Amino acid sequence: MSTPLQKRKLMGEINVVPYIDVMLVLLVIFMVTAPLLTQGIKVELPKAGAEPIDEVPDHLPVVLSVDAEGNLYINIGDDEDQPATAKEVVARVGAVLRNRPDTPILVKADRSVAYGNVVGAMVLLQQGGADQVGFVTDPLDSYPVPE
Repeated sequence: MSTPLQKRKLMGEINVVPYIDVMLVLLVIFMVTAPLLTQGIKVELPKAGAEPIDEVPDHLPVVLSVDAEGNLYINIGDDEDQPATAKEVVARVGAVLRNRPDTPILVKADRSVAYGNVVGAMVLLQQGGADQVGFVTDPLDSYPVPE
């Protein structure tokens, strides 16, 4: 018979099965939400046979997107998926370029946007302090040979 004063041997093992279950649930959650976070603004880019930009700094570029309706979206700030006003674009680009003058500035415009809207977006970037602006395009399947 055992007495109530007798000590029980402690178990020195960790049961990891519940931790594995939690890890698998978190993995599924991240796999489902990751594509939603990187979706961005839906823009059908024009195709061009341009060479990619060689010099890429260690920080992300500023991308000003112009959708088919002519709305402006900038990838700076908390409301990247909301249209930005002209004043917001100038202020945000100016703030980034004051802190990091070597930040690349890119325009990502839908192919159906009027040329005037793209030029207007570039003027806003210039007012914010951007000296050089690049365009984001899709690569050509095969480069057309002029006749």
